[in-house]
Amino acid sequence: MPHALVAGCGDVGTRAGSLLAAAGWTVTGLRRAGDLPSPLAVHHADLTRPETLRGLPAVDLVLYLPTPDLRTEQAYRALFVDGPAALLAALPRRPARLVFVSSTAVYGDLAGAWADEDTPAVPEGFNGAVLLEAERRLAAGPVPTVVARLAGIYGPGRDWLLRRVRDRVPCRADAWTNRIHAHDAARMLVHLATLDHPAPCYLGVDDLPATECEVLGWLAARMGLPAPPPGAAAGSGMAAGNRRFRNARLRASGFRFDYPDYRTGYAPLTPGGTASD
Repeated sequence: MPHALVAGCGDVGTRAGSLLAAAGWTVTGLRRAGDLPSPLAVHHADLTRPETLRGLPAVDLVLYLPTPDLRTEQAYRALFVDGPAALLAALPRRPARLVFVSSTAVYGDLAGAWADEDTPAVPEGFNGAVLLEAERRLAAGPVPTVVARLAGIYGPGRDWLLRRVRDRVPCRADAWTNRIHAHDAARMLVHLATLDHPAPCYLGVDDLPATECEVLGWLAARMGLPAPPPGAAAGSGMAAGNRRFRNARLRASGFRFDYPDYRTGYAPLTPGGTASD
């Protein structure tokens, strides 16, 4: 029975681990504290503290998707550049594959242009720069690595946009955004983990880029509230980058979305829908 290590068992990591377990894998989930749902086995460790990584099992696959405690360059570097090296050094043997979760932040601002995996990555923030460095280091390392560059993840328990609508936060009509449902993000990682001859990098975005005002206006209508006023939402973070991503490579690999656009994904999370997915 193949063995997977999920390094970072938050929402998406736990979902992915559960999918692997359902497919017949033995799954160990690495997290700092807390339990995991059966049949996932938990291993408590801190990826930024190599001395805590003792006693890890030999595994065939690593999914690497931790979340930094702080949004600082130092925290990102410790977790995404130094963390994978420390983890791989602590494993009894090299895994056959590592799936590294990166971000579309590696691209920077594209002024609304279309982009794909072949578009040059020119990050503007420290987060994108550190993740791009981590990608390149892993690509040059001894373990075959597949990078998943995910856009904004949403789903049950992630109600930031709903709160923006309730609070009447202004939106930008010229700001393009991209997203992926947490359920599909987990499914994508499992797909890349088990894909024969994967490409080095895939974009994790659904089928429908949409402007900020389009998404928030649709949510407002679903919630029976006025549409947010147009304008600049200083510090919102949603419009960062302003680009439209194609998922043609992921789809060509055989992946199909359960939530192909924000309407199908947000419908169960708004009035009249259900919370399950």
